Amino acid sequence: MLYYSLKNYKNLVSFEDAVLTGLSPDGGLYMPKCIPKLDTKFIRKLPFHDIYTLAMLIIKPYIGKYIPEEFIDKIIHDTLNFSFPMKKIHDNIHVLELFHGPTLAFKDVGAKFMAGCLSFFSKKLGKSITVLVATSGDTGGAVAKGFHQKPGIEVIILYPYNGISSVQKKQITSLGDNILALEIHGSFDDCQSMVKKAFLDKEVNKKYTLTSANSINIGRWLPQMFYYFLAYRQMIIKNPIELIFSVPSGNFGNLCAGMMAEKMGLPIKFFIASTNINDTIPRFLKSTKYHPLPVKKTISNAMDISDPSNFSRIWHLYHKNIFQLRKKLYSYKFTDEETLASIKMIWSEYQYMLDPHGAIGYLGLRQYLQKVNNVSEPSVFLETAHPIKFLDHMPFSLQKKILFPKELEVFLNTKNKNQSIPLSNDFNVFKNWLLERK
Repeated sequence: MLYYSLKNYKNLVSFEDAVLTGLSPDGGLYMPKCIPKLDTKFIRKLPFHDIYTLAMLIIKPYIGKYIPEEFIDKIIHDTLNFSFPMKKIHDNIHVLELFHGPTLAFKDVGAKFMAGCLSFFSKKLGKSITVLVATSGDTGGAVAKGFHQKPGIEVIILYPYNGISSVQKKQITSLGDNILALEIHGSFDDCQSMVKKAFLDKEVNKKYTLTSANSINIGRWLPQMFYYFLAYRQMIIKNPIELIFSVPSGNFGNLCAGMMAEKMGLPIKFFIASTNINDTIPRFLKSTKYHPLPVKKTISNAMDISDPSNFSRIWHLYHKNIFQLRKKLYSYKFTDEETLASIKMIWSEYQYMLDPHGAIGYLGLRQYLQKVNNVSEPSVFLETAHPIKFLDHMPFSLQKKILFPKELEVFLNTKNKNQSIPLSNDFNVFKNWLLERK
């Protein structure tokens, strides 16, 4: 499989090069040259494949010869070593829980898979690799844990000051060793912009072998397709059905991975991009004007993104045709007040605890089903993080009812204090820090 930049379709690179560089030299995101198609027999047999065989069949065409199959198999087993349960909430609405990994967030899958790929490439090349990543919350913790103490890999994480939860900050700043945390006085979009500029800076690239672990990197983005196949595998019984997915959306990597799964042949009727008040995409689908506004902080902080990188991939998948995109994508925004009200309601009526991101996923799905007046359509929303990670923002009356998972003990009981370096959101300050260290 070869990959091209969204800014230059003629410049093709390998899976290895795309993972190692993260971003194309021209600043474009990489896309696979073709999307493999799965036949209907494969779809019907989904329940009969174990999850490791299924993941291999999905991801191997995108990797090709660049990693031996036995090593891909090891990466997959290391990545998918926790559960992805599906639970019914009410009517035909189901939730897919993606928070049972080591950092209690859906990004554990992509981070662990990419860490395995980079470990292989680092050993093969015999040189150190620096992972440079911006986070609005859960990416940082997943990447820090996934890459911690990996030989030949250093990780530098940029996160916005006062822009992530206390638990997320602890997960990013407490590990030390090869994990460095930078607290940026600005928004996630500022962090993301600084990372992108670093990739294009000649002086920085002369000193470092850089790659990114955001969903802009195909090594982190593509494995998120697994979620949709695993959800479908649990829903299908005898005959193929079309599912509706509502995805809490920030940088739109998860949603875009779902759209890739649909392009491969997974029967998905359409998607709902559920956002908080940072509503660039809901506004775009109505007006066709892409106009990011200043980021507004919310209790669903991982979605506090106004200029989502992966939307350029989605726009490309639908040939930059708004009419084609509208046939496959709805998008709704919700306030903090609506989010908290839905958390209370779902607990009160169905004894299920949502986190703020999953609550927005539920709200988007409910809004669509009310619009078509049909709650019987088979539908799934994604619960992307454990509620305990947002304890300070959860309804006060429910805080004592949230179960404390053992995975957090390693962070909250660690003897390491928060280790982070404060920096302004000026790229030149960041660049000088990179060039002057070591």
